[in-house]
Amino acid sequence: MILLLKVLLAPGLVVASSLAGRRWGAQVTGTLVALPIVAGPILLITCLQHGTAFGARAAASALLGLVTLALFAVVFARCSRTTGWAGSLAAAWAACLAADVALARLHLAPALGLAVVLIAIAAALRVLPPAAPEAGRSGAPGWPWWDLPGRAMATAALVVLVTTLSGALGPGLTGVLAPFPIATSVVAAFVLAQHGSGQAVQTLRGVLHGLAGFAVFCFLVAVLAEPGGTALAFGVALAATLGVQLGWQALRRRAAVA
Repeated sequence: MILLLKVLLAPGLVVASSLAGRRWGAQVTGTLVALPIVAGPILLITCLQHGTAFGARAAASALLGLVTLALFAVVFARCSRTTGWAGSLAAAWAACLAADVALARLHLAPALGLAVVLIAIAAALRVLPPAAPEAGRSGAPGWPWWDLPGRAMATAALVVLVTTLSGALGPGLTGVLAPFPIATSVVAAFVLAQHGSGQAVQTLRGVLHGLAGFAVFCFLVAVLAEPGGTALAFGVALAATLGVQLGWQALRRRAAVA
């Protein structure tokens, strides 16, 4: 059962969010890949393999991993204006990994970790470059046949690697690595290559807007896993995440109309 969760659950969620994003646009794509579609299964498998105490600690550390995910978005967006997708991805991954290694040494209470993430999201949105329109790069994308299988395989590889090594990595590093931007990287790099920096920035803005719900998910797993058990913690966390995302999108639509 755990093996099936590793190779099917997260990759299936990534493919589904990618297809939905193709239908509704760049910011929607970013918001969908910012849901805990990879980190959620990693944390669930971690709880099942090592117990709720280990899983709760990993979920608390995953909040710090969201800080590095916000950093990834900013670095990629800024580099996208002057470099291609490969250079932008290399710079953003280097920044993200360096921050992950540093933050894995910290142990913050879940409430403090949640506050840090929300501050980081707000700061990242302020320093994200504007998504200026670019001539000559519009139109429907020509998705290659390997795009969705590639996303699924990259996601499965990350889930298997992190969960297999979780015992050796410990809950701190396992949690920080759980939100590592595999799905975000693939989506951002493809959008940059096909549509230019403007659309890539729009996608990453959607990612940042979606991180609040992701943070709520990690926070609730961290505080509920031990007293309530795995099923209760993940059920409540998932429901709350969807509620936060829907509420946030409704507020943004109202603000746009006003």
